Amino acid sequence: MPPRKLYFENVRVGDEIPAMAKAPVDRVQLARYAGATGDFHPLHVDEAYARSLGMPSVYAPSPLGQGFLGQLITDWARGAQIKKFSTKFIRLIWPGDTLVCKGRVSDRHGENGRYNIELDVWAENQKGELVLKGAATLGVYYSSEDENRQKAGQAPVVVNVPRENILVMAAEPPKKGGKAAKAAKAAKPAKPAKKSAKPAKASKPKKASKPKAKPKPKAKKKKR
Repeated sequence: MPPRKLYFENVRVGDEIPAMAKAPVDRVQLARYAGATGDFHPLHVDEAYARSLGMPSVYAPSPLGQGFLGQLITDWARGAQIKKFSTKFIRLIWPGDTLVCKGRVSDRHGENGRYNIELDVWAENQKGELVLKGAATLGVYYSSEDENRQKAGQAPVVVNVPRENILVMAAEPPKKGGKAAKAAKAAKPAKPAKKSAKPAKASKPKKASKPKAKPKPKAKKKKR
């Protein structure tokens, strides 16, 4: 059975890479790593020297954790070309630490027969603390047909796919008329009924007008 290969058409933004747990880091591994890389810095192999500088013990060189993330990517992205890979170190790796490497697809885009998949990757220790994080860009074939065509010297399969960044997709509101929009609309609480019009204020009774006083009769003049 041929090994599984990663093709652009089978990947979606948000897909998670299966987590990879590493065995606890020990001093034998640190010594072997120093021998393989030629990095014999005493902080990584000399316990007494590390303690003299206030460290609780020796600690792993940073590239060791980077190598773990690289293994996570290559095991998952078989057949892909790693175009870019960068890491940022957050915490020191101590003997006894058990790292779990994780990742997800953060972006995908294709143009003129070239297809790229971008990954966010990171590693956590046994306490769930973030130890290092990184990013990678992979170049892949669109499909097995595309791979066969290019290896035969033919033109690649061309499907133009705009960027589908996971952060942009999360920030965008659902499109009108789509399923997501209908679901969002259904989830909204119904608007409260409008308050009925206020009753008209009762008009104050008018004060009764006082009756006008009758004019007094004029006194008649006496005849002389």
